[in-house]
Amino acid sequence: MPRPHLELLAPARDADIGIEAVNHGADAVYIGGPGFGARDKAGNELADIARLVRHAHRYGARIFVTLNTILRDDELEPARRMAWDCFEAGVDALIVQDMGLLELDLPPIQLHASTQTDIRTPEKARFLQDVGFSQMVLARELDLGQIRAIAAQTPDAVLEFFVHGALCVAYSGQCFISHAHTGRSANRGSCSQECRLPYTVSDSAGRIIAHDKHVLSLKDNDQSANLAALVDAGIRSFKIEGRYKDMATVKNVTAHYRLLLDRLLDDRPELARASSGRCTYTFTPEPEQAYNRGGTDYFVNGRRPDIGAFDSPKHVGLPVGHVLTVGADAFEVDTAFVEGGADITLHNGDALTWWDRQGELQGVPVNTAERLGGTRWRVVPNTPVAELKDLRRDAALHRNRDMAWERLLAKPSAERRIAVDLTLAQTLVDGQPGFELACKDEDGHRASARIAHPHEPARDAARAEAQLKEQLAKLGATIFSARRVRLALQQPWFIPAGVLNALRRDAVAALEAERARALPRLPRAQPVEPPVPYPEDTLSYLANVYNHQAAAFYARHGVKLIESAYESHETLGEVSLMITRHCVRWSLSLCPKQAKGVTGVQGTVRAEPLQLRHGDDVLTLRFDCKPCEMHVVGAMRKPVLKAMKAALKAEPVTFYRTRPVA
Repeated sequence: MPRPHLELLAPARDADIGIEAVNHGADAVYIGGPGFGARDKAGNELADIARLVRHAHRYGARIFVTLNTILRDDELEPARRMAWDCFEAGVDALIVQDMGLLELDLPPIQLHASTQTDIRTPEKARFLQDVGFSQMVLARELDLGQIRAIAAQTPDAVLEFFVHGALCVAYSGQCFISHAHTGRSANRGSCSQECRLPYTVSDSAGRIIAHDKHVLSLKDNDQSANLAALVDAGIRSFKIEGRYKDMATVKNVTAHYRLLLDRLLDDRPELARASSGRCTYTFTPEPEQAYNRGGTDYFVNGRRPDIGAFDSPKHVGLPVGHVLTVGADAFEVDTAFVEGGADITLHNGDALTWWDRQGELQGVPVNTAERLGGTRWRVVPNTPVAELKDLRRDAALHRNRDMAWERLLAKPSAERRIAVDLTLAQTLVDGQPGFELACKDEDGHRASARIAHPHEPARDAARAEAQLKEQLAKLGATIFSARRVRLALQQPWFIPAGVLNALRRDAVAALEAERARALPRLPRAQPVEPPVPYPEDTLSYLANVYNHQAAAFYARHGVKLIESAYESHETLGEVSLMITRHCVRWSLSLCPKQAKGVTGVQGTVRAEPLQLRHGDDVLTLRFDCKPCEMHVVGAMRKPVLKAMKAALKAEPVTFYRTRPVA
C-alpha cells in the first residue's frame, strides 16, 4: 500500500516566484491564470504558467491554477476555454469555487475545492468529494476535532489546510462587506479589506467600549507548532497564504515549512514526500522577517483570547532598541535594550517603526545609519525629524524592513537536488569497445547512456579510479546530486575527461526524459452516480450562486429553493455581510461565559447588540452563541447600489436571479 504523501503548497504571484517556491522546497504551487482568480491583481499569461509547469515537473512538483471566482453567465464560456488552455499547458489541477463549472465540458483535469467553498462540516466535505473534487482546503476556523470528523467522512479526498499567512476574519466566501461598501466583491477577486479599518465599538446605549480599534483585524496564521497534530487529524496538504507576497517572503516562508516538514517526515517513515529532491539554503529561514501582524494558531487548539491585531493591521517588525536622543536632523538608538542587541546592525534603507502616544503605528525609512560605538547608532531618517510624530526618548523601536535580509534573499538562496546513483561499466557499442553509465534516482527511475571509446589501461590504477568517481559526480549544472558512484570495471581504465563529461551529460538527459515520461497526470475524480443530494434543500444568498449553470448544479443535487448571490443585488436592506468565528464580545472580555467571577463586567456594559462605526458606516454585531459565531450586519451603501445599477444598464450582462426550482 503506498505511503500517504505530505504536500507543501506555496503561493506564487508570478512564474518567477513560483519557480523559486519550487527551488525552496514546495511540492506544489498555486498561481493565478489569465483571469477568474480570487486575487484579481495576480493574473498570469499561459506561456508563463507553462514555463513554471516545466520547471516544477522536473522535481515531480505540481502546479494548481486558481479559477475560483463566482462567474456570470457570460463568463462561463471564457472560463471553460481557460480551463482547457491550462490543461494543455500542463497544469495539474484547477482550484474552483463556482459549481457552475462542473456543468461544463471541462478537460480531464483534477479539481480542487477553493477556500471560498467554505468547508466547515463533514456533510459539506463529503458532498464535494462525491461530486468530483479530489482535494479541498478546509475552513481556517476548524479545530483538530472538527478536522478529524471531516477526514473520517472523506477517505477519497486530500485535505488541505492553511498553515501560514494572512487570515480573513470571515469564513471564506461568507464576506460581503467589501461589495456592500465599495462595489468590489471578494467573491470576484477584488476585496477592499474593510476588515482592516479602525472601528469604534459601542453598546445599545451608545456607550463607547473601544475607540478606533481594528477589532475585525486578525493576527497572521502560524501553525509551525501544530504540523504533527494536523497530520494526525488528517491534513495532507499544508498551504501557505500569499499570492500577493513578494519573492523574498515566499522563499523565506517556504523554506521554513520545508525544514519543519522534512524533520517530521524523517521521524515518520510511514509518510512520504509529495515530490523529489532535498533543499539546501544560503540563509536560515526566519518567518518573523516577513510581513506579519503577529502570530496565532487561530482555532486549531480551541478559542484563544489573543487572535486579534487590534492596535494596527500593519507589519510592526522585530524589536531593535530604544531611542536615546532626538536631535534636529537625526536620532540616536541603543540596541542593547533588546535580546541579542549586541549583534544587531542597522543599515541604510532599513525601515523603523514605533507607537505614538495615541497607540497608532508610525514609521520612517532610514537614510543613513552610523555606528557610534558598541550598541549605539546615529540614524538620519529620510523625513525631517520634526515631522516624525511622537518620536521621543525611550520610545521602543522595531524594524519592519531589513535591507541586509532583503539583499540576501535577492540572490540565489537555495539549491534543490535529486539524489542519484551512478554506475560506470565497460561494454560494447556497435561491436566496438565502449562504456555505459547507468543512473538510478531516489524515486527509482532509471536511464543510461553509452559511448564508444577504447579500453586503455590506466598507468596509476588508484589515481584513475578516484578521478573517474570525481568526474562522474560533477552534477553541478543539473538537478541531481551524486549519492553513490560505482565502478563496475574489470580494471581502472583511462578515460579522458571530455569523454566522461559527454557520457554523463547524455545519461543525465536520459534520466530527466524518463522522469518527465513517467510523471502521470493527476487523475480526475469521477462523481458518484446517481447524483448525491446536497446537505440542505434551500440555499440563501450565502451560497454565492451567480449563474444559471450553478443553479442547475444544485437543482440536480436536490436543492428546492436557490437564491441568487449577493452580487446580483436582490438581497437588499440589512443582512449578514460577514459571518465569522471571531467574536468581538469575547475579545473585549464581554462574553457572559467570561463574566462569571469577573467583577464589574456584566451590568456595566451590555454585551448585545454592539455596533461598529467607521465614518458614516454603521454595522451591527449580532451573536449566535450556539455555534459561537458572530454576524456583522449592515446594508449596501446607496451610492454603490446606484453605481452597480448604472454599470449594468450601460453594459448588460446575465447572471442568475432567484426562482423556484421546477
